[in-house]
Amino acid sequence: MLLSAIGQCYYGCCGVFEAGGGSAGKTLKHAPSSGMSAAGDYSGSSWEAVFLQALTMTFIAEWGDRSQIATIALAAAKDPVGVTIGGCMGHSICTGMAVVGGRMLASRISEKSVSFYGGLVFLAFGIHSAFFEE
Repeated sequence: MLLSAIGQCYYGCCGVFEAGGGSAGKTLKHAPSSGMSAAGDYSGSSWEAVFLQALTMTFIAEWGDRSQIATIALAAAKDPVGVTIGGCMGHSICTGMAVVGGRMLASRISEKSVSFYGGLVFLAFGIHSAFFEE
């Protein structure tokens, strides 16, 4: 749980600080199609850099959360292969909906706002996980 809280706080701080350095009126729909990620302009803006950031962010944020603990309990009682496949499919569907929803929001909200408020949400979850959960 502590590792998850640290990861959430880290990404929260990154989002808030990134929002402070971005241009105020820039929206994601005006971003060049050169591979800029939805979370901001990174030095390596290729799909590989975006993939690596999404992988690490998701892994750290999901580590030790309730769905992982529930999956561990389910795998202890049921077929681990079925639990693995079902968990991967469920997480993929959930993440896919987040990507589509985020893309729709990005056309209406500035990148700076998304980074700032997303960072605040990550910070709030990280603080809650660190101090209020067992």
